Amino acid sequence: MIALLLALQLATAAPLPLGAIGKQALPAKGCAAFLWSPADRTLIAMATADPARLRLSIDGRETDVPLVAAQGPGGFGFSGSTQYRAGDVTATLDLTIAERADLTAGAAIPSATLRLERVGKDMVVMPLAGLIGCTG
Repeated sequence: MIALLLALQLATAAPLPLGAIGKQALPAKGCAAFLWSPADRTLIAMATADPARLRLSIDGRETDVPLVAAQGPGGFGFSGSTQYRAGDVTATLDLTIAERADLTAGAAIPSATLRLERVGKDMVVMPLAGLIGCTG
């Protein structure tokens, strides 16, 4: 009986507004942070250092959200905490950047948190991990 109730609850739960973004390429010049869900490796976001923006899929639509504020130590053109905003969407990305000897032209992101806030909607907080890659 408990299994049936759990299955019904899961079936009626609203889908998360954040979805997978398609395949992304490194910028021609500069750095990009590729961020995925640690649970299933789904690519959720890509942040670019120049221009400073965050690419997300919100309610099934890919969108670029520009940077409005950044603070704290980071590296590779990124800060430890960055806020992006467009219209009624505010996304805050907190990340830890770890340089590693086995990575060239980039770094690891062992942990990150993406917080999505939209006017009149529930806030979504998602744990992420990823890599930074740089060109040119």
